[in-house]
Amino acid sequence: MRQCSTALWFCANTAVCIASLIACAARVQAAVLVENAWVRATVPGQKVAAVYLDIHSDARATLIGVRSPAASTAEVHSTSNDGGVAKMRQVQRLDLPAGQTVRLAPNGNHIMLMDIKQPLQAGARVPVVLIIEQKGKKKWIQVQAEVRPVTQ
Repeated sequence: MRQCSTALWFCANTAVCIASLIACAARVQAAVLVENAWVRATVPGQKVAAVYLDIHSDARATLIGVRSPAASTAEVHSTSNDGGVAKMRQVQRLDLPAGQTVRLAPNGNHIMLMDIKQPLQAGARVPVVLIIEQKGKKKWIQVQAEVRPVTQ
């Protein structure tokens, strides 16, 4: 951070100053990238759906919550196999190691949407907000999960 302060002290050109500020901010706030967000279409009467996605963080971070206007409740869940029976449980925190991609996928960690407000139809998009904690600060990352056909 000291290098950032020194670089800004010597700025004479506005463009150089702006570029220095952007570079310094990037070092302070590591990027979190969310890709491949999707959810299966629902069938009539279905009130739950699972969202899957990939999260990559440049620095150590933690997924601490999720929200979606498409459901009354959204939670991070994990799936385990106990004697051939799949069991789900809520996960309060999901670590995002620096430089690694964490995949939320079928039969593993996923986001559970409960009491969905309307059927999810293939081709639509479902808004989901991820709450990420990084260096003691919270980030709210908005994602649009693609609704895929039930057969996928």
